[in-house]
Amino acid sequence: MKFKDGRTVGIDLGTTFSTLAYLDEEGAPIPFANEDGDQEIPSLVLLADSGHVVIGPNRMRAAMEDPSHVVERIKRHMGETEEEYKKTFDGREITPEFLSALILKKLKQDAEKQLGKIGNAVITVPYYFNDLRRKATQDAGKIAGINVIDIINEPTAATLTYAWKDNALGGSSDAERQRYALVYDLGGGTFDVTVVSCTESHFRVLATDGDVMLGGVDWSDRLLDHVADQFQQEHDVDFRTSAASVQMIRYECDQAKIRLSESAETEIACRHAGKSLTVSVTRNQFEDMTADLTQRTIDTAQGVLEQAKVSADRLDCLVMVGGSSQIPVVQNRLVEAFGKTPFEGVSPFTAVAQGAAIHAAILEAKHRPEQTIMGEGLRKMLSSVRQTNVNSHGLGIVARNPKTDKPCNYVMIPRNTKLPAEKTQKFKTNKAGQRRVHVKVLQGEAPDPAACVQIGDCRVTDLPENLPQGSPVQVVYRFDESGRISVEAEEKTGGRSAKTEIDRHGALDEAKIDVLSDLARTYRVE
Repeated sequence: MKFKDGRTVGIDLGTTFSTLAYLDEEGAPIPFANEDGDQEIPSLVLLADSGHVVIGPNRMRAAMEDPSHVVERIKRHMGETEEEYKKTFDGREITPEFLSALILKKLKQDAEKQLGKIGNAVITVPYYFNDLRRKATQDAGKIAGINVIDIINEPTAATLTYAWKDNALGGSSDAERQRYALVYDLGGGTFDVTVVSCTESHFRVLATDGDVMLGGVDWSDRLLDHVADQFQQEHDVDFRTSAASVQMIRYECDQAKIRLSESAETEIACRHAGKSLTVSVTRNQFEDMTADLTQRTIDTAQGVLEQAKVSADRLDCLVMVGGSSQIPVVQNRLVEAFGKTPFEGVSPFTAVAQGAAIHAAILEAKHRPEQTIMGEGLRKMLSSVRQTNVNSHGLGIVARNPKTDKPCNYVMIPRNTKLPAEKTQKFKTNKAGQRRVHVKVLQGEAPDPAACVQIGDCRVTDLPENLPQGSPVQVVYRFDESGRISVEAEEKTGGRSAKTEIDRHGALDEAKIDVLSDLARTYRVE
């Protein structure tokens, strides 16, 4: 693990809001507040003009711009191929990694005004991100000029913050006490639920599940569709055909969603094409129109408890993070389902970034002891903390079912396996003189390969010449501690290592990353 000069921070790169945090000299994780006093910046990108972008513009300004220049929810597109995500600006094709890098650049730029040079960061990802999405997040950091020393799963980060707030991180109480926490993370665009066991020095993820296409924006979209239906009934026109109108009315729906957490009823003002309408919405109506979304999260949480083999009555704590976890019906349903009152000591908005900062400090204490920000006592305490994670997706390969002679997903490392993990598989060459082996790598548990995500093609090349048919080739598949996949191969007859690489579908290669890094440096970000 290599560190660059400068401070090391934690970053929550969110779907709707992003936050940077750092550890102060006393060991407290501090969310950074910019010159306007904001700890969160909207993950909204306005491609203003050539070489100029605005991060987090208000909705009024965004609605006045060319809709094709306004980008939001980019996190949901991380890891997509150029065919799946197409956007052009300044005459160039731009990627989700590049757009995310601009958000990271803004966070870094603002923080450096107060904290000094930032060289390294831990960036958070949803636990349910697959290998492609994780690599895309790391690439975004590199494009932004940040040395990403690690990525950490959001629920794990939130657990670290909970432990710090509850004096359970490296404290002086009984270190043998085992606590069980259910971390429910409902953010703006993604959802994770994780069961964690922890002592003062060891944090272990027992099971996890989630949905990278479920979050608070879906609750807002239900309001938007409801209002659009009312507007269409009244005026016989659908404002959803106008990107500018959708921008403004979606903002009104977001604000209405927040107000409904405090009030029993609210109003949403709509204006489009010279027509207007005010729609009244009650909290009961909102809860009814989103009941299936809430139930999906409850079902997932109950399933994770079963996978972790932890009953609800053994839970010590219910940690709720992500702004959408504050929706009253969501909290009420969780209390009903698990009989636990949510822990109130952490901020649902900044806990993930704070946990990333704690994780960054732990890594720094272990691998960069010469740094001078933290004292010796704090360094020793942090360096003693251990973390154990599990994989959120099974790792498999495309094989042929001998009974049906059809392709199937052969799962080698099941979901929720303790990390790091590895699986060894032996192949035999099909013909004499074979120089390569080709394996399709999958993430997912479904038997049908088409129902899984094909991470890429693994090619074992440079096998020795003149190998006889049936020569053994050993391939080792690994998940590292952060959930990234690697593959190694060895020809067993002569004991020679073979060249192996995963051609990840849609992933940026180093040349493309360098081009985008150079481009990002030329952009003025405000």
